Amino acid sequence: MAETKLKNLPKFKKIDWSLMPESLKRLRSDHTSTVLLLAPYVLLFTLFIVIPVLVAMGLSFTYFNVIEAPKFAEFYGLYNYIMIITQDEVFLRYVLPNTLKYAIITGPGGYLLSFVMAWMLSQIQATPRKILALALYTPSMLGGVFIGVIFRTLFSGDKSGYINAILLKFGLVTTPLDFLQSGDYLMNIMIFVTLWSSMGIGFLSMLAGILNVNKETYEAAYIDGIKNRFQEIFYITIPSMKPQMLFGAVMAIVGAFNAGGIGVALAGSNPTPQYSGQLIVNHIDDYGFIRYEMGYAAALSVILLLIILLFSRIAYRLFGEKD
Repeated sequence: MAETKLKNLPKFKKIDWSLMPESLKRLRSDHTSTVLLLAPYVLLFTLFIVIPVLVAMGLSFTYFNVIEAPKFAEFYGLYNYIMIITQDEVFLRYVLPNTLKYAIITGPGGYLLSFVMAWMLSQIQATPRKILALALYTPSMLGGVFIGVIFRTLFSGDKSGYINAILLKFGLVTTPLDFLQSGDYLMNIMIFVTLWSSMGIGFLSMLAGILNVNKETYEAAYIDGIKNRFQEIFYITIPSMKPQMLFGAVMAIVGAFNAGGIGVALAGSNPTPQYSGQLIVNHIDDYGFIRYEMGYAAALSVILLLIILLFSRIAYRLFGEKD
């Protein structure tokens, strides 16, 4: 009976794409091209972003010391998170406040500095603008280690350090100051170095956005009543380059919270002296690659991810398109 029903089912013919209208052929071709163009990005994004994030989330619910297989943690897998919130004195007393202070100053500070410098460069001629833009962008390409070498020489804690040499020469101090091993100076030096090297890809995107604003918009705005450059920036420039502003904000947030190499490069150790420059990334490295408590380090990385997502959402609310 079943075989009879199967035989009576209608047979579908193979589609002959040559008989389809030209518009459907073009749509099929565009769809194929889109898939082929996106496939490498989707593959790389999945391999290097999605899978590592999912693995980190999974490991955050386990005990894992690299040698033994991961074991599901106590309290329904929340043991690592409970320990971070209730027992990790270094995290609560030093790491979290240091990270928030560093990110709040260097994130918005570097972002504002990038916009101001991009706007100033947009007001000059093309040739000097390119030279100055390259000069400002270069420090962001040097890397934390190279920057650390430069500033470790400047702030060296003996007479060979340039800053100490100047202070001793003018009689401002009697003995050299150990800038990079002191809890009173290290964080401020880290912030200074970060702001010095903050003209990264976000700066270039802002410069491109400002240069691409329609000049006729400015002329129309002055006819409508805008009187000075400050009004021009707030009413014309910023609203006209919201995508670049959003990109720059996200890059500044990610860069601020993912920083960690600067403090270690300057101080020469992890943890940093007196935990004065210890950021959450350094805390993750400490537990993950020095103590080999991978489950705990994974839980810290998940918390860092949530913090970045929260601030990214705030940036999207400020600069994202409303529609």
